[in-house]
Amino acid sequence: MTVAPLPRVTHAGAGTDFTRLHDFLDREIAAVTSKLAGIRRPNRIGGEDDVGGEIVRSCSPIDRDLILVEQVAADAGAVERAVGAARAAQAGWSRTPWPERVTHLKRLAEVLDARKYEFAIACLLEVGKSRLEALGEAEKAVDLVRYYAAEMERNEGYERPMARALAHEATSNVLRPVGVFAVLSPFSDPLSSSVNMLTGAILTGNTAVYKPSQSAALTGALLMQAIEEAGLPAGVVNLMCGGDETGRLLIAHRGVAGVAFTGSRAAGMEIFRRFAAGSVARPVIAEMGGKNPAYVAATADLDVAAEGVVRSAFGMSGQTCGACSKVYVHASKRAPFMKRLVGRTRTIKVGDVRERGIDMGPLIDERAAARFGDAVLEARRDGYVVAGGERLAGGPWDRGPYVAPTIATALAAQHRINKQELFLPFLSVIEFGRLEDAISDGNAVDYGLAAGCYSRDERELQLFLDTAEAGVLFANRAAGATTGAWPGQQSVCGWKGSGVTGKGGFGAYYLPQFLREQSRTVLGGAWPNC
Repeated sequence: MTVAPLPRVTHAGAGTDFTRLHDFLDREIAAVTSKLAGIRRPNRIGGEDDVGGEIVRSCSPIDRDLILVEQVAADAGAVERAVGAARAAQAGWSRTPWPERVTHLKRLAEVLDARKYEFAIACLLEVGKSRLEALGEAEKAVDLVRYYAAEMERNEGYERPMARALAHEATSNVLRPVGVFAVLSPFSDPLSSSVNMLTGAILTGNTAVYKPSQSAALTGALLMQAIEEAGLPAGVVNLMCGGDETGRLLIAHRGVAGVAFTGSRAAGMEIFRRFAAGSVARPVIAEMGGKNPAYVAATADLDVAAEGVVRSAFGMSGQTCGACSKVYVHASKRAPFMKRLVGRTRTIKVGDVRERGIDMGPLIDERAAARFGDAVLEARRDGYVVAGGERLAGGPWDRGPYVAPTIATALAAQHRINKQELFLPFLSVIEFGRLEDAISDGNAVDYGLAAGCYSRDERELQLFLDTAEAGVLFANRAAGATTGAWPGQQSVCGWKGSGVTGKGGFGAYYLPQFLREQSRTVLGGAWPNC
C-alpha cells in the first residue's frame, strides 16, 4: 500500500490537517535529539576539520540542561585559514560555468529536502521554534535554493549581448563575482537565513566564510554537512562558529571582498562603517530588523485582523525581524478589536515546543528575558499591560526563559517601546482617528521592513500601499500581518535602517547584489561569450 507523503508546512497552509505530521514528530523528535545532541563539532575549512579556538558548550533554551553542541569559537588563526581557503577556491569556482554551479545548488536543495525533518528539529531545539514554525523554515530553505537556481537559469547567468557600434566587433554585458563573502546569519531563522545568503553568494561564483550565530551552531554544522554532501568543492563554503569577537576578526580581514549579514541594526551599521573605512569600496548586503506596524481600519474584518496580528506579533516568540510590534486601531473599533486580540492572545500555549499543541517557545536566552522584564516595567509605568507581562514559572517553565505574550496600551507615540525594535513577544496598541495620521506615525521610525493593513475600503488600501515606508506590505492577511514572506512570492527588502541596498532577498533582484557589472567589447571577431 502506498503511504501518502506528509503535508508540507508553508505560510499558506492554514487549515491543513497536520495530525499525521505530529504523529511522526512525536517519534522523530526524541530520535533526532538523541542523535544530534552533545557532540563536539569542529569548524570546517577547506574541507577539513579545524579546532583553532575555544570550546564553547551551547544549551537549548527549551531546557538549559540539554547540551546541544560543543562548538569551536574560531580564533584569529582560524579566521586567517578560512579566508585563505575561500580565496584559493574562488578562482576555480568563479570560472565554473554557471550551469554547473546551478547543478551543484540543485543537488544541495535535494539534500536539504531529504533531511528537512532533521533540520527542522535542530531549529526547534536550538532556538525554540514551534513544530510548525521549524518545519516551515526547513521547507522555505529548500524553496529558496530552487528559486534562486531558477532565477540564474531565467537570466542565463546574467550574460547578455549588447548593441554593436561596428559590424566586426562583439559586445556583451556580464555580471561577475566579487570574491570572498563573509556570511553572518542570525539565530532567529538559523537555516533559511543562512541558506538565503549562502546561496546568493556561491551560486553567483563567489566563495564564502560562513559564521552562524553562536546560538545556532548546531544548525550551522548540519548545513555545512549538507553542503559537503551535495558535492560542492572544498573551500567554496567554510564554516567558522563563534561570537562577536570571531565576527569582528572576519569583518576586519582584508581578504574578505563582501559581507552578507542579517541581524540587528546596531551590528549591521557597525559592519557597514568598518567596511567603508578601507581604501576600496566593498559591498555590504544587510537586513537589519524592523519596527513593523499593522493598521486596523474602521472597515476591517476584525476576526481576520486579530488573527493576523497575533500570528505576526507572537510567532517565534516575537524574535523575528518581521514581527508586528505595534498595531494602530481606529477609535470606533478599538473595543471590539481589543476583545478579539486579547482573547486570541490568551489561547496561545507557551511551553516546551517538543510537545504537541505548543504554540510559543522560550526566548533565546536570559539576556532577552531581562530585556522583556525592562519593557514590561516601562509599559506598566507609562501605560497599561492588558495581557501577559510576566515571566512564567513552574514545571517546564522553570527550565528556560519562558514569558507570556504581552500586550500594552496607552503608551505615547514617542515612547521607546513604540520606536525601537524589541525582538520580543511584546505588542503595543495605539488608537487613531485618521488612517493617514496612523501611517505617518508608523513611518516615523528608523526602520522600514514590513507593514500590514486591514481594511475593506479600496481607497484606504491604496493609501496604505502608496504611503507605507516598508519593503514588505501585506493587506487583509490572516496568516500574518507583517510576516510570512515566501521565496518567489514576496521579496523581503528593508528600507531605511532595515537595509542598505534597496533590494531584498526572496525576489528577482537578490542575486545581482553579489555580482559586479562588466562590459566587454572585442574587435576583430564575433565571439558569443566574449
